[in-house]
Amino acid sequence: MCPRLVRYREAVARTKRASFRAWTYWGRPVPGFGDPHARMLIVGLAPAAHGGNRTGRVFTGDRSGAWLYRALYRAGFASQPIAVSRDDGLRLRDAYITAAVRCAPPGNRPTPAEFRRCRPYLEGEIRLLSQVRVVVALGRVAMDAFLRAWEANGHELPRPRPSFRHGSAWSLPPIELLASYHPSQRNTSTRRLTEPMFDAIFEDARDRLRSLPDKAVAGGTGPAVN
Repeated sequence: MCPRLVRYREAVARTKRASFRAWTYWGRPVPGFGDPHARMLIVGLAPAAHGGNRTGRVFTGDRSGAWLYRALYRAGFASQPIAVSRDDGLRLRDAYITAAVRCAPPGNRPTPAEFRRCRPYLEGEIRLLSQVRVVVALGRVAMDAFLRAWEANGHELPRPRPSFRHGSAWSLPPIELLASYHPSQRNTSTRRLTEPMFDAIFEDARDRLRSLPDKAVAGGTGPAVN
C-alpha cells in the first residue's frame, strides 16, 4: 500500500473540484481499460486527480484523455472521440490503456517507492495481454516504467537502453515500442505536442499492426471492456 497516495486520492474524492460537486468520485486505484485481446498497449503515467480518480476510468474526464481518445478514434482504435464517464459507451478496438501508477499522485509526481509498489500490476497486465505487438509509451517516465516491467518479465533490453525521444521506435521482440510526448496540458498548450504529431504516433502503430497477419486492426474479434 502507498499511504501518501491513498490519503491524496481519498482527500480529492471528498473535497472535489467545484465544477464536479455533483459527481461521486471514484477515489480508488484506477484499472486499465480496453480490449483484452488488444495488440496495442498504451502506457501512461498515473490517473489525473479530477480525471480518472473522479470517473474511475483511465484517461477519462480530463484534457489529456480528450486528446488521447480523439487520436485513437481518428486512427480507428476507439468507437467514439469523447470519453467522459465509465458509462459513456466508449469501446476500444485492438487497444488497451494502462498506467505505471494506479492512484492519482500529488502534483502528478509519484515517488520512486510508489512506482516500485505499483510495478507488479503493470507486469501482470503485460503477461495477460499476450497478443500485444505494439506498445506506445506516453512520456519519458511511462516509458521507463514500461521498460522496467518488461525486463522484470524476463525480456532482454537492447544496449544501449532505449532513450526517450518523441517519435522514436525500438524493436523489443515480440513487440515494437513507440515513444510519444504525453498529451499533458503543458505539452499541448505550448505546442510541444500537436494533434498531427500525436496522430502520427497512432497511425504508425496502426500501420505496424496492419502488417501482421493474425488480426485486422480497428475491427478485431476481441470484445472491448470497461
